[in-house]
Amino acid sequence: MKIKTVLFVGAITFALATPDSLMANPKPKPVKPDVGDAKEGGKERPKFDASKIKDRLKAAFDKRKKKRGDAKKDGHKVKGKGGKKGGAFGKLVRDDEKIKELRESFKAGAKEQHQKIRDLHKQLKDASDEDKDGLREQLKGLRADWVEGMKGNREEVRARLKEIREEFKNKRDEVIDANDDDGDDDPGE
Repeated sequence: MKIKTVLFVGAITFALATPDSLMANPKPKPVKPDVGDAKEGGKERPKFDASKIKDRLKAAFDKRKKKRGDAKKDGHKVKGKGGKKGGAFGKLVRDDEKIKELRESFKAGAKEQHQKIRDLHKQLKDASDEDKDGLREQLKGLRADWVEGMKGNREEVRARLKEIREEFKNKRDEVIDANDDDGDDDPGE
């Protein structure tokens, strides 16, 4: 009987408490104090200076543009510790005269190729339909020549890198073997 009474009282309590929780309203927004003039004791509003904002925005855009330009120059290469451009081997490669010469010749060839393509594009704009086909063929030929030149340059650079690797190869094993062949039977002495 006691359990029945407890359940009955609990059900009535729950039924009476439910409408209050169902009719919950959001908290009202706090009333903002009136911001009048500073002379009347109200909060003073900050002065809005459009020229300062423009200057700050321009500086931010310039900074972003510079960083993006630097990132484009660096490419997507992952850098080692301290943001260096490479280790000792990278320095050997960058300072190698033949590699520098290959790089410079490639840059010169790229500028020349770019100029030729620009000229052909200018001619293509003003050309008639029959001439456009010939110009397009010339552009395709230039593109094919450029691809072949890039492959050749890449092969030359690879060959030079192999030469550099062989030149600076770690000969530790050969030195150890040579030390073992000195005729010393007791390595401790």
